[in-house]
Amino acid sequence: MFKLLATDGARTYSWELPTGDHDLGRGKDCDFVIANKTISRRHATIQVVEDESFIYVEDLGSHNGISINGQRITGKEIVKPGDEFMFGEVECKLIPANGIEVFPTRTNPTASVGATTILADFDPEKSVVLSINEALAPLPKRAADLPDLLPTLFELARKLSSPETQDMMLETSLELITRVIPSERAAVLLRPKASEDSESDPESSEVYTAALRVTSGKDPGAFHISRRIVESIFRDKTAVLIGNVKDDPRFAQQESLISSNIASAMAAPLFDEGKALGILYVDTTNLLHSYSNEHLRLLATFGNIIAAKMLNNALLLERQLKETMEAEMHRAETIQRNLLTTKFPQPDHCEIHPFLQPSRQVGGDLYDISLLPDGRLFFMVADVSGKGIGAALLMTSILTSFRVLKTAGEFNLLDTVTRVSRQLYAASDPIDFATLFAGTISADGKSITFVNAGHNPPYVLRTNGTIEELPASGTMIGAFDFSAWEEQTIEFHPGDLLIIFTDGVTEAEDSTEEQYSEERLIEDLKACATCSPAEITETILDRLRIFVGEAPQSDDITTLVIKSKNR
Repeated sequence: MFKLLATDGARTYSWELPTGDHDLGRGKDCDFVIANKTISRRHATIQVVEDESFIYVEDLGSHNGISINGQRITGKEIVKPGDEFMFGEVECKLIPANGIEVFPTRTNPTASVGATTILADFDPEKSVVLSINEALAPLPKRAADLPDLLPTLFELARKLSSPETQDMMLETSLELITRVIPSERAAVLLRPKASEDSESDPESSEVYTAALRVTSGKDPGAFHISRRIVESIFRDKTAVLIGNVKDDPRFAQQESLISSNIASAMAAPLFDEGKALGILYVDTTNLLHSYSNEHLRLLATFGNIIAAKMLNNALLLERQLKETMEAEMHRAETIQRNLLTTKFPQPDHCEIHPFLQPSRQVGGDLYDISLLPDGRLFFMVADVSGKGIGAALLMTSILTSFRVLKTAGEFNLLDTVTRVSRQLYAASDPIDFATLFAGTISADGKSITFVNAGHNPPYVLRTNGTIEELPASGTMIGAFDFSAWEEQTIEFHPGDLLIIFTDGVTEAEDSTEEQYSEERLIEDLKACATCSPAEITETILDRLRIFVGEAPQSDDITTLVIKSKNR
């Protein structure tokens, strides 16, 4: 019987290979699952024939292929023990089921990041386990007699404020620790990002070697650490001392320790702010250096300092990212604000006043106003799905598309809306769309032609006090690859008032989650029907602020008020 070992540098896999066919891949339904992006869902089949001294490996049409001894294969090929073969970028070895084999690591005597860490299923009987509170209790006075202890503690503490990268910090920390704690190997084992924040994740015990110091300069081999010890460190926040390894009969068959001639080993959590970020590990082959409880408590103290630095690094990076994002958002806000029309025409036949207040620094509402070459006044208001940067990008795309098409020959409103919608549909996801109300006022100011693409119906307040809605004639733009809108025309008499708005107005909520509503908006419009568009806008916004009170603004607020003047 054979055993298959595989590693991607961060995680190691080991499977017994019984007689028969076995599928290997990233899919959960495979017999052997390798969670690596270079592995296809069903990557290969491994065939084991009874009493044969080799196995068959067959490529199942994988994207990144299989190579044996440096040659990519097609179909089914033989693999023998000792052959070097890879699935994608995952290195594999075939060994006898009772064989001892590890993946080599780099032999730099000061650091070897990326060395393999294997979790073995053994549980040391002769070990000392301390809770993190016990391990981090004040060190006894005799500990101060250890050579270089105080200078090392001061140097580690100084690193809390140093600007070096985490990799550099871990490597130099191990160098300092080995000055005080005699060891042939010292390592920092970290949890993969995916399991850092999940204490209950069944894979949360997985670790990889983030930093390694080997004082002897010899190949350290792979770390074989008890899975139960790792789980205990992460789950229970404990520090573990394995002393006099050779005296424990349970290790007689454990190549993990005996092959490296380990006499004593310790592991302590990188613990800070109630969280274990990883493990600080040391071992020694020198029987004269057998570790004690004081060594374990000292290791836990070092681990606490390293963890504090790691958290400081994370907080610093988070702050830098936040500052970068804030600067980018400020820049985006400025660009978006400059895109909106601030100097718009005021024809003799009407008076215009737009308003836009995003709920965030950037938003998805937009408006535009311009005079067409034939004397018509073009206007539009749109509300893009979503919020934030994504909505702002769509808003920019819609606005610039309309502006380009307005200058490309004779302007046709319905054709322009259709072309912008199809462009948006082709260049965005299905969830990216916008409601739109776009229209033109005739050169003499006597009529309004409009297209309502799924937008809140605007209101026309007539001089006789009646109110007309301008309903949608089709769905939102960008939602489907077809057009079904109708172009409609209404009369626009002197004194008549047109107000276009987004749902950020009518759906604004107070602290009880009651909405401002269309009914309140209509009543407020009637109360100031004789006012100018600017005064009407201010009145509506004042009423809206009073209604909402201290409740936060949850959506962009946009209005466009156009009033017909005497001609």
